[in-house]
Amino acid sequence: MSADHPLVAILDDEPEIRRMLSDALEEAGFRTTCYGRATEFEAGLKRSSPDVCLVDLGLPDRDGLALVHRLALESGAAIIIISGRAQVQDRVTGLELGADDYIIKPFDPAEVVARIRARLRKGRNEGPAQAQTAHFAGWTAHFDRYLLVAEDGAETSFSHAEGEVLRLFLESPNRLITRAQMQESLGGAAGESFDRAMDVRISRLRTKLREDPKNPRLIKTIYGAGYIFLGEVRWS
Repeated sequence: MSADHPLVAILDDEPEIRRMLSDALEEAGFRTTCYGRATEFEAGLKRSSPDVCLVDLGLPDRDGLALVHRLALESGAAIIIISGRAQVQDRVTGLELGADDYIIKPFDPAEVVARIRARLRKGRNEGPAQAQTAHFAGWTAHFDRYLLVAEDGAETSFSHAEGEVLRLFLESPNRLITRAQMQESLGGAAGESFDRAMDVRISRLRTKLREDPKNPRLIKTIYGAGYIFLGEVRWS
């Protein structure tokens, strides 16, 4: 990431929206690249690595949600959906598939700039020296590669969004983490959509960690309070 001029990739099939976002972001000190089709966007990712991807869901040549999910698994960029789909379920699905934020059209470009700055500020606050590998209960989590490695050597990838939740647990083992603390740490608007997105991410993490869904041994639900990660964690 360029700390002074981060790169934002804009994917939207409406030229007016691309131009409006690009103008606002460049005036705010960002660099931008713009694409009208998913195929052009994916080709662009091979030439450069954006810090943030703004992705519209209504694309002419690809399912936007499928693209978001692929980005979450393969890219280290923050992913922000921009969409005219305003239903709660659409927002929940987008977050479940790995998006970091969801902005509904029509929007004020200043809000998009502010949301992007918030995401990048959160990343900088983590610090460049932050440990990227955690060892716990026979597992190794590589946050730089979005990869879980089991004791038997089996590898399982996790999304950027799932990694945020996993890191939150591993950085505070054996301590209660409330929903309010999760919302404050991970960002996003509190409410039903955030709670459901967290439930799905935690469920997926349990599956990847081979947890018994009826009696998980690592990520424990404390009903009415939050969650506790049980176990010793070593960072490297």
